[in-house]
Amino acid sequence: MVTGDGHRKRLREKFLAFGLDKFTDDEIVELLFTLGTPRRDCKQMAREAIRRFGGLARTLEAQPEELEKIPGVGPNNVIGVRLIQAIARKYLRERMLRGEFINSFNDVLDYFAHTLRGEKTEAIHLLFLNAQNVIVGEERLASGSSASVALTPRMALEKAVAHGAVNVVMAHNHPGGAPDPSEQDIRLTRRLYVALRHADIWLREHLIIAPDHYYSFMREGMIEKFEQEFQKLSGKLWR
Repeated sequence: MVTGDGHRKRLREKFLAFGLDKFTDDEIVELLFTLGTPRRDCKQMAREAIRRFGGLARTLEAQPEELEKIPGVGPNNVIGVRLIQAIARKYLRERMLRGEFINSFNDVLDYFAHTLRGEKTEAIHLLFLNAQNVIVGEERLASGSSASVALTPRMALEKAVAHGAVNVVMAHNHPGGAPDPSEQDIRLTRRLYVALRHADIWLREHLIIAPDHYYSFMREGMIEKFEQEFQKLSGKLWR
């Protein structure tokens, strides 16, 4: 089906005048699809995408093969969606880097939510901060199955030293479930905290990103608990 140029023009003029504020989710996807489909009516394609994936965010995070199951959606439409993902991720990363962590917490959370929520397997990212808590680097260090990921304290320590970091923030995802930490998550975080503290480096936060929420070790008091355990252990060693 060929759509009228007037409808596309109205969508584009609406975007230029108001941004996305006055757009519904299906109109956003429709506008995006029109960039890869010059003459085809994209309205039904967009509505089906929103219905099938359950919203805008999950449509933009959908895998190419899943998007192409929607009638009318082809490789050019997929490229547009993937490009938007990549641009957003790069923009959020650059906005986050060189910012002071405490004041940029929402930027950090936005970046990891966008980067990790679409992942099908678990992955770990580390942020490296200097003595003023300014973010000086970020690396993806490990990835694993949909239920587990491997990271050694030594690996994290070596990277922190290489970046000249005084403070570290860790983030990883739970692709298919709640953000609450597993026993394995807690053990890993404790081991990492102790290893870094022995090198006078502080693990300031561990964020777990789930599809619809997140868990903060710092805000839930877990980082403070690890520090208390470290101090208690250090006191026993020096007796």
